[in-house]
Amino acid sequence: MGNLFKIAIRNLMRYKRRTTLTASLVAIGVIFVLIFVGVTGSFKTMMTGQMTDSMLGHIQVHRRGYIASIDNLPLTMNMKPQAVKKLEKTFQGMPDIESYSLRIKFGGIFSSFTETTNIRLNGVYPEMEMKTLPLFASRITTGEKTIKKGEIVIPELLSRGMKVNVGDTIVVIANNKDGSVNGKQLRVSGIIESITGPGGRDGYVHIEDAMEILRMEEPEISEIAIRLKDFGKLHAVYDSLTAMLAGEQNNQGKPAFEVHTWEDLTPFYNIIRMIDIMTIFIKIMLIAIVLISVMNVMIMAVYERIREIGTIAAIGTMPGRILSMFVIEGFLLGILGAVAGNVMGIGIIYILKAVKITFAFGRQTGLVLSPTVALQDIAMISLIVIVVAVLGSLQPAFKASRMEPIKALRHV
Repeated sequence: MGNLFKIAIRNLMRYKRRTTLTASLVAIGVIFVLIFVGVTGSFKTMMTGQMTDSMLGHIQVHRRGYIASIDNLPLTMNMKPQAVKKLEKTFQGMPDIESYSLRIKFGGIFSSFTETTNIRLNGVYPEMEMKTLPLFASRITTGEKTIKKGEIVIPELLSRGMKVNVGDTIVVIANNKDGSVNGKQLRVSGIIESITGPGGRDGYVHIEDAMEILRMEEPEISEIAIRLKDFGKLHAVYDSLTAMLAGEQNNQGKPAFEVHTWEDLTPFYNIIRMIDIMTIFIKIMLIAIVLISVMNVMIMAVYERIREIGTIAAIGTMPGRILSMFVIEGFLLGILGAVAGNVMGIGIIYILKAVKITFAFGRQTGLVLSPTVALQDIAMISLIVIVVAVLGSLQPAFKASRMEPIKALRHV
């Protein structure tokens, strides 16, 4: 086998220009895939972080049927205090859960005393919300970076449209679940920007103010947002939590709660899926480049060395060794292209990371692109290149091994 490698290396060195061109084509394909994977991976991570760390959390738990009616923010679908205590006990027994935040979501009327409009409000415990959503405070562009009792953080849309600023007094009016109307005067403490665009209408109040407006004696929670210690365990924790809550049933004998990952709660996940599909197509293009390049060079190698093949066959070299010789040449071309492509691709990725390219996502601006490639991605791309290079050399190698020595020696 060692002699076959020496012969393969010698043959590749005999045709340096062709070997260099083929290895360069393979390397360019590898570079392109690595950069694409690195850049899109960075964008996906950034987008996921913005959605989960500033608004959604990693996982959310609701009463069964709430998500189907979430546009109406139905107070009748809130979770009772006893149910919330059971959930909190479950969360506290799961070591993978870092924190969680209880929320009361409701719709109301926002009045500046001269104008009124509708608003969606989230009643939260500030400490729990900030711990579960570490980027939440960064969305508050003006005013205090917290939520106190008697105060409200309003969306940027309302601030601009109704000319309401920090320090102004407003009134929030809402119906409770029994249909009666109640209101409360609040001070604007901050203005929050929306991730999803200028149409965001979500404001935030302290949960005790939400209870007062809705005339709740005890907090009836609309949703619980959960943050994990390790985001990579998202689906494992989701499966575990779903299984643990499956035993809790409602009066109809169905599960009382529904668990959703962030992927189920935002349309932006479809963008990530599209990026993943594009990555698959890019890898298919890499396979095509390597396959065509290696097959072309190996066919030419066989054609130009017909007499040589006839000679080594005539002196007793078995067809299997002839086939192995050409397959090893393809294998070495794959390794050469993969190594060169990895080195240059990683170098370009580090340059892009050092340049610190900025981009905007939704209302967030100044986000820094930080492309990285995981070792498993490098290994997978390299493996694909080498395997496809070997496959590309099989047909020419098989043809060479099946040649008749006499006909080969007569070839001009």
